[in-house]
Amino acid sequence: MRTLTPRKLTPFVWRAGAAFLHDAAAAGLAWLAAYWLRFNLHVPEPFAQVMWLTLPWAIGVNAVLFLGFGLYRGLWRYASLTDLQRILVAVATGALALPAATYFLALPVAVPRTVFLIAPVLLAGAMAGSRLAYRMWKERRFLGVVRHPEAEPILVLGAGEAAAMLLRELADSPRWRVVGLLDDDRAKHGAAIDGVKVMGALEDVGAAAAKMAVRQAVVAMPGVSHAARRRAHELCAQAGLHVMTVPAWADIVSGRVGVAKLRDVELDDLLGRDPVRLDEAGVRAFIAGKTVMVTGAGGTIGAELCRQIARFQPRRLVLFELSEFALYTIAQEFVDHQPALDVRPAIGDVRDARRVREVIGQCAPTVVFHAAAYKHVPLMEEANAFEAVANNAYGTLVMAREAQAAGVEAFVLISTDKAVRPVNVMGASKRLAEMVCQALQPLGTTRFVSVRFGNVLGSTGSVIPRFREQIARGGPVTVTHPEMTRYFMSIPEATQLVLQAGVIGRGGEV
Repeated sequence: MRTLTPRKLTPFVWRAGAAFLHDAAAAGLAWLAAYWLRFNLHVPEPFAQVMWLTLPWAIGVNAVLFLGFGLYRGLWRYASLTDLQRILVAVATGALALPAATYFLALPVAVPRTVFLIAPVLLAGAMAGSRLAYRMWKERRFLGVVRHPEAEPILVLGAGEAAAMLLRELADSPRWRVVGLLDDDRAKHGAAIDGVKVMGALEDVGAAAAKMAVRQAVVAMPGVSHAARRRAHELCAQAGLHVMTVPAWADIVSGRVGVAKLRDVELDDLLGRDPVRLDEAGVRAFIAGKTVMVTGAGGTIGAELCRQIARFQPRRLVLFELSEFALYTIAQEFVDHQPALDVRPAIGDVRDARRVREVIGQCAPTVVFHAAAYKHVPLMEEANAFEAVANNAYGTLVMAREAQAAGVEAFVLISTDKAVRPVNVMGASKRLAEMVCQALQPLGTTRFVSVRFGNVLGSTGSVIPRFREQIARGGPVTVTHPEMTRYFMSIPEATQLVLQAGVIGRGGEV
């Protein structure tokens, strides 16, 4: 037979008990101090008797209210405005309850009314002040003491909500220490956020960096336009600073990542315009509750397409891919991050009609996005030309026929701008794929839509990684012509536009 042993009190229980005793003592001292102040530091004898008689009531009523309002669920180390709100509500309730309690006591001498007004003010100040002082002590903020003087000093561009959140999250960081803020809003110049001064406009970043001996800067303006962020990046680069940025607002607000998850400037940050946003309501109606199949699901475009589709709650997502490793990688990503989504990974070649028919028959997709293709232009010339045509054109023919035979509602082909008056094998093979879809359109109910887009930042075979490597080696950078202009899209933007095309396409269009 087991014997019951008394449970040990946890550190949290001990801290909560100590906090309760502190607040109860504060209630008593505030009551005595209110009398002391009311009578100019000398309490007459009749009122002194009432003061001591009512002291247990003042402590008891407040103590019950403190427990009732849950003041001891939080930690003093992280005291916040929410804790202050609870304190104010509890003390205000006590300020109303105490006169009622003293009325029922039927005392021979009444409690002075000013005591009922002074005591709550003193009590709220003592409770809030002690919590604030404890937090400042734990964070070593007394008298401007820096907790981690060895941390790397950084400047933050932007003095808005994101910057304030960043300062709070970096307050205890042993790696980064914010020494100054910069913002173009002149009304903020000279002011301070969490003790860090707004030193001037963004253009002053060079002077501020020299003054504070800073080599790192963070652009904390996730809510502004791309042009504004790009200007901030350029100013930092001109000042010779290593530039970092905070995550996007959507990720911060959703809680997926903290604002202090600093990162280097990425390809999307270099895009020369604000990204195009899709009609989410229309895409949701197109995707939600349906089985969606993506070919080439392990590629750069195919994988991002799968991620974007998953946002709109499809009933099932079918991943069709020839590369075993690429298929495993994207499938495992969904296992780790979206385990509730029904994901069906399927290995196969788009040129294999038997395998394609088998997968479509088993999974019964409503929508097919055909992203499987060879797309590297120089590599698909000469010796590899036949494979380019076989994969890009014949593979599309196989996929389109099987989708049409199975009654798939929509078939979206991911094409390329190189299919416009093609001058290379890759472009010609994708133009053939478009013509296949247009030829099949009148033969069934499936809507065939082809989507062309140009250079995609960061995709496999993109020029950007190549340029980076060339610059790292000291050059030269192999641009096709000094006056060449390229138009880029980010990977998420490109895939969103593919989804949008599936929504608006009537059938047979490019």
